Amino acid sequence: MSKHRSGFVTLVGRPNVGKSSLLNSLVGEKIAIVTDKPQTTRNRIQGIYTDSERQIIFADTPGIHRPRHRLGTYMVKVAQGALSGVDVVIHVVDAGAPLGPGDRYIGAQLSELRLPVLQAVNKIDIASHERIILALDEYSRLCDYKEIVPISALTGKNLPLLLELITQYLPAGPQLYPDHMVTDQTKQFAISELIREQVLRLTRDEVPHSVAVMVEEMKERKPRAPLYIRATVLVERESHKGIIIGQGGRQLKTIGQRARQGIENLLGQRVYLDLWVKVKEDWRDQIRSLHELGYSEG
Repeated sequence: MSKHRSGFVTLVGRPNVGKSSLLNSLVGEKIAIVTDKPQTTRNRIQGIYTDSERQIIFADTPGIHRPRHRLGTYMVKVAQGALSGVDVVIHVVDAGAPLGPGDRYIGAQLSELRLPVLQAVNKIDIASHERIILALDEYSRLCDYKEIVPISALTGKNLPLLLELITQYLPAGPQLYPDHMVTDQTKQFAISELIREQVLRLTRDEVPHSVAVMVEEMKERKPRAPLYIRATVLVERESHKGIIIGQGGRQLKTIGQRARQGIENLLGQRVYLDLWVKVKEDWRDQIRSLHELGYSEG
């Protein structure tokens, strides 16, 4: 490659196909939270890959799905909006999952783009050889893909190949971000996501989608003391509050301990995490609440 290339690449796909895991693996750091719960990602999250030959700004997006509330509508708009103003689109599919109407809907949208669209068939590390062959055949018909690559975001299989193929479709241009920068998200956003990740991992299926986290305060209280962070976990029901707090507060304590470890790794300093749980009924359908939590389009 004779010229330095740089550009923007959007990852799209159904919920739970592994877009966030792929972003983290491509960038080489944990940028987006990852759980086994669908629709974990709610915002457009950018991760930046840089080497001597190229800089690729990846955008992880919420899974495209049929929305059931205003938050869901926002998430789908974020995903669809991320298809404009970029240089390449990567359609991520799950090799182990059968082709469904959601995939056909996304394929139809991608077919209308005047952009190079590549397909990444993910999770080949856990799908059988027969299932992978079938997936490559089925999913290839959804759109006129420039390239189709079977990958594993978990093991890194074929990710160097995917990077090389993406680079072929990027314009020549200088770096847009410094070498050391791997994301453009704020510390407050990253902290709130690390807390939400632990809530999603530790609570039952009925709770995760109704949870949001607000970082209310961050300050140094005394010299050499841990950084004080106060955050509120918002839920929609009193019953959900009880699940998150747990008997004798044990569940909330575990959430806080695990989140604190991730936050300390992120910030490189000791942290005192002060966690609270608050009920805000039907916040996912309230425009004001969505704006307060950052789920707004401007």
